[in-house]
Amino acid sequence: MDDHEVTVDTITNATKETITGDEAMPLALNASTILAAKGKKIVRFTVKHGNLADDATEDDLHKAIVGPSGKLRAPTLWSGSTLLVGYHPDMYAEALLD
Repeated sequence: MDDHEVTVDTITNATKETITGDEAMPLALNASTILAAKGKKIVRFTVKHGNLADDATEDDLHKAIVGPSGKLRAPTLWSGSTLLVGYHPDMYAEALLD
């Protein structure tokens, strides 16, 4: 992050402060854009007025942001109104460095 002059406001240890899948959904729907890394792919969701746009379902979103443990996947971060879930270098470059 320092290499790209990105500042971090808050860091939370996900092993100590977990967010369950049920808690993650309303949190995610506060974003305007959600980017989730799923293996080598980046899954994109658009949220308008607290609802998923296009043909995306809440089940699709849940599968993208909640891991097998039933908790919000890590790392997760907010950049403005964009929520990034999981790690993919291209996703971070797009969201943070543009």
